[in-house]
Amino acid sequence: MSEERKMLKYHINQWLTANREQGIRLLQKLVKAASTQGNEVQAQKIVMKTLHKIGLKVDVWEPEGDEVIKHPYFTSPRNEFKGSPNVVGLLKGIGGGRSLILNGHIDIVPEGDHQQWEYDPFSGEISNGRLYGRGATDMKGGNVSLLLALSALRALGIPLKGDVIFQSVIEEESGGLGTLAAILRGYKADAAIIPEPTNMRIFPKQQGSMWFRAHVKGRSAHGGTRYEGVSAIEKALLVVEHIGKLEKRRNERITDPLYSKIPIPLPINVGKIEGGDWPSSVADLVKLEGRMGISPEETMEEAKHELESWMDELKEIDSWFSEHPVTIEWFGARWVPGSIDIEHKLVKYLSASFREVLGHEPVIEASPWGTDGGLLTKVGSTPTIVFGPGVTEKAHFPNEYIEIDKVFEVAEIIALTIVDWCGTPPDSCKTLSQANDISS
Repeated sequence: MSEERKMLKYHINQWLTANREQGIRLLQKLVKAASTQGNEVQAQKIVMKTLHKIGLKVDVWEPEGDEVIKHPYFTSPRNEFKGSPNVVGLLKGIGGGRSLILNGHIDIVPEGDHQQWEYDPFSGEISNGRLYGRGATDMKGGNVSLLLALSALRALGIPLKGDVIFQSVIEEESGGLGTLAAILRGYKADAAIIPEPTNMRIFPKQQGSMWFRAHVKGRSAHGGTRYEGVSAIEKALLVVEHIGKLEKRRNERITDPLYSKIPIPLPINVGKIEGGDWPSSVADLVKLEGRMGISPEETMEEAKHELESWMDELKEIDSWFSEHPVTIEWFGARWVPGSIDIEHKLVKYLSASFREVLGHEPVIEASPWGTDGGLLTKVGSTPTIVFGPGVTEKAHFPNEYIEIDKVFEVAEIIALTIVDWCGTPPDSCKTLSQANDISS
């Protein structure tokens, strides 16, 4: 490591240490702002204020219009986004460097039963180095890492050649409308980082997913003479078993070592069963609803076709399905799969910064769930890496928390990566010793 690089790392680390309490307070404020779907505005106001303080040019808008609503990748349970703004902060470079998007979602899933929480889910309570609350790990902690990284670079006066675009978007938990709207507004870059809760692992590949509904038909009859009918419930059991065989078949095709530690790289989960209307009647219809994982190496249309074709093969198992085929309906949320080459320069820079800060090799794997990275990659032509401080196992769970130290470690790693990716003029780090932190 060169002396200039050592100086850069030292001053970034010192700034983050000096501003640790400010960073923690910012995360607490964001967690206390319960930004469930439709209630994002208060949290976004905190983000706006922070971006203005850092000195970025801020763009705020509520997604609307046919360009967004009728886009092929639009997905949301609502069509109106009044009071749910996207927020973007632009740090303009001096020219001659690569641009970078830092993308984080502000929306959170509902907190669920408060009785299952040790602390109030919107308290931002701190205990044993952890900050608790809904959204702390998914993914407000990651967002704060981004804001701290940008704050450090600005406070230290480090000039960047390339532009940095910070995005705080809505609707990721519903399929990515906020990121789609940002792309359609013109926000694209040479690459992107999303600090989702990866347990500090680097994800160059992100699984996609789609929701499906399968309609399984039977024939009604009185329960006392059930042999005169055909139970859709019994037929649905065959369908569930058949879906399980497709899951096994699809996963046997996965040979990429990035998936080696994931027990089921491409799950097909049946999460809801609904059928029958009277205990003394034979059920004549069952609806199964589920989620189908999609590989970065396939399109969403290819995955749809495979499931639909697989359902057609049920007639070979049971002749009932010849005249009463299962029909598949695609509905609700979907996440586009994404992938960046493991040899991509951003992967190399991020990995090198990780080693500098933490002193060991990063774990590089495929993501077990979808993110907005697929939209950025495939719709925005912006290759994307997912890497963040959150605890994967605690996302969407009661007692969600994030380890505070990890928020600052990721901030330091991302700050160094921004410098490497966007570039700086020669000798730009020599004046760092004269920089003051913003806490003084």
